[in-house]
Amino acid sequence: MNTWDVSVVVNGVRHRRTVAVRTLLSDFLRHDLGLTGTHVGCEQGACGSCTVLVDGEPVRSCLLLAAQVDGLTVQTVEGLAEDDGELTGLQQAMMSEHGLQCGFCTPGILMTLAAADRGGLSADEAAGPQLGGHLCRCTGYAGIRAAIHSYWTQRKGA
Repeated sequence: MNTWDVSVVVNGVRHRRTVAVRTLLSDFLRHDLGLTGTHVGCEQGACGSCTVLVDGEPVRSCLLLAAQVDGLTVQTVEGLAEDDGELTGLQQAMMSEHGLQCGFCTPGILMTLAAADRGGLSADEAAGPQLGGHLCRCTGYAGIRAAIHSYWTQRKGA
């Protein structure tokens, strides 16, 4: 079996592992590092559940090999919380506005929205094109969009 030595910073912690060259980033995060917040839905990149940030950009971790993130920085949903463990304003808004039900799609959506927020996108951009790459079977998206607008409005007013 061909292997690759990977050194990657995940949620602020450097990890060094030897992985099979065919190991997906989603599997590396879930099985090697125990970060099960990254969900695997379709394994084809269509549902968005496995979205993580690689060097600040949202990517589908089921379409990326662990070897491809060697030397890079990855953030998962576990890394979103504040340093004191408190939920971010975006996470609070998702709860307050009922933007989640079963929660399976929520980590991927949160990661995409975190990148949109850092990128300075408007609420309409985040609630439209950014959210378009995520499948949610439970919420009908109304609560998710309400959470986006609530958070963006609150943040802008602060």
